[in-house]
Amino acid sequence: MNYLKCGFFGLLTWLVPFFLSFLFYSETTGLLIDIFLFKSIMIVVSGLVGVSLLIMYFKDIKKDYLIEGIFVGVSWLIINLILDILILIPMSGMTYLTYFSQIGLRYMIIPTISISMGFLLKLKL
Repeated sequence: MNYLKCGFFGLLTWLVPFFLSFLFYSETTGLLIDIFLFKSIMIVVSGLVGVSLLIMYFKDIKKDYLIEGIFVGVSWLIINLILDILILIPMSGMTYLTYFSQIGLRYMIIPTISISMGFLLKLKL
């Protein structure tokens, strides 16, 4: 397992959508587009970034695909949740319950996709 690569890619899964989201906000007026459009854009961007990084991650993996899928998925889930707790929740002023019901639960897609990729690779070989 490449811990440094896993950690760096996990950080990117959070940073890219986070910085992209600033394009949709104004300091004076707040969100510049409809909230539901914004959330849809963020989900699509996060999915594209995550899947692209998973492909790059698995490209160098030669064995134990399912174990790697579990490892990378859980690692990225934890990285994203920690960064949200440290940065996003304080910035947004959300309660933890609101955060987990509106955003946090969506992160479960990370291990779902990574474990599925690992399982598929295991079946193919």
